[in-house]
Amino acid sequence: MNTLVSKLEKYNPWDGKSLPTGFARDLYLNKFKKYCGNKLVKVFVGQRRVGKSYLMRQLIQYLLTEHSVNPKNIFYLNKEYFVFDSVRDVSDLEELFVQYKNTLQPVGKIYIFIDEIQNILGWEKFVNSYSQDFTSEYELFITGSNSNMLSGELASLLSGRYVEFEVYPFDFGEYCHFTQQSESKTSFMQYLSMGGMPETYHFAEEEIIRNYVESLKNTIVLRDIISRNAIKDAQLLEDLFKYLMSNTGNFTSVSNIIKYFKSRSKQTNYETLSSYLSYLCQSFIVHEAERYNIRGKQLLGGDRKYYLNDLAFKTYLMGFYPTDTGAYLENYVYLRLKRLGYKLTVGVINGVEIDFVAENDGTTQYFQVAYLLNSDATIEREFGNLQLIPDHFPKTVISLDDVRFNDKNGIMHKRPWEIV
Repeated sequence: MNTLVSKLEKYNPWDGKSLPTGFARDLYLNKFKKYCGNKLVKVFVGQRRVGKSYLMRQLIQYLLTEHSVNPKNIFYLNKEYFVFDSVRDVSDLEELFVQYKNTLQPVGKIYIFIDEIQNILGWEKFVNSYSQDFTSEYELFITGSNSNMLSGELASLLSGRYVEFEVYPFDFGEYCHFTQQSESKTSFMQYLSMGGMPETYHFAEEEIIRNYVESLKNTIVLRDIISRNAIKDAQLLEDLFKYLMSNTGNFTSVSNIIKYFKSRSKQTNYETLSSYLSYLCQSFIVHEAERYNIRGKQLLGGDRKYYLNDLAFKTYLMGFYPTDTGAYLENYVYLRLKRLGYKLTVGVINGVEIDFVAENDGTTQYFQVAYLLNSDATIEREFGNLQLIPDHFPKTVISLDDVRFNDKNGIMHKRPWEIV
């Protein structure tokens, strides 16, 4: 057997062995399964270490057990493994794939799984070629840690012949299932401070978790982004990420951030800072939400909000304080709605802010988020803001109160884990 193919055998189920699949993430698996069995390229994107590789292996196991796929018809390559460092460009990938076919001689459809494919130069040509090959049956599944991987050439080549799934860290329900706890305010507060990075649940000491989160941040911010985009000012990029962590859920703009850095004798310009913000979003470590005029039904320029992909970054790199709970809760609601497939903006109506306008498949929902509805003024503000919206789409106030408030003029009150 070819040397590289023999190394590949270790990570594939060709000899009938089961692959490590980890914790079953049904929210994603159920979505994936709907798209199995066609020539659409399945693209899983998301921040590093959120579990994309485990999900890919779970899907492989699903094909083997539920669809009786021959193990030899699975081709799985994880480009993060150093043993495959020699697979550097599309020619190397093609050579390895041909060697695999010649060695194992699979009959029928071949299922191609490639993890962190953006690390292979020219990978788009391989994906386009095999996904469109009408002489043989291939079905492709790929993962990547950069949202920009589907821009440019591949998007033009495939022209809608792919489906994208964004993978996030563990949600609260997954955390409770994994840690064998019930959903309650107590367990939610534990989750809110700890975050949802799967690997951290295996560490018992906070120092180890902190070192892990720091290392992950360095990999994403100081290695991936810098190497992909030829960053000239690495310190500015890291300082920008720290600024966004400190201002999670607050309106900000490029101009405001420039002024902030200038006040601390750090010089930059609009073009550089805009680019760095884009790079952070493309790596999935942060997300942005634009403002939306509800009456005019149009996006507004200028200020926008930024949310962390996982609150572990803020907790373990900057510390968690009780006064942060409101911002953490808003960040959680943002991520929860994104996991459910909503496109999110921050609403504006009559000069009043609506925390989230959530749109999906032609439907709209509105959400206000408050830590506690602990005064008449707070209740009036949160429910009153939603009452300004003239349409009849669902409206909900989210808070961490121990009791549930009655609906008010059709506006619901829910705890954060009740969002569906």
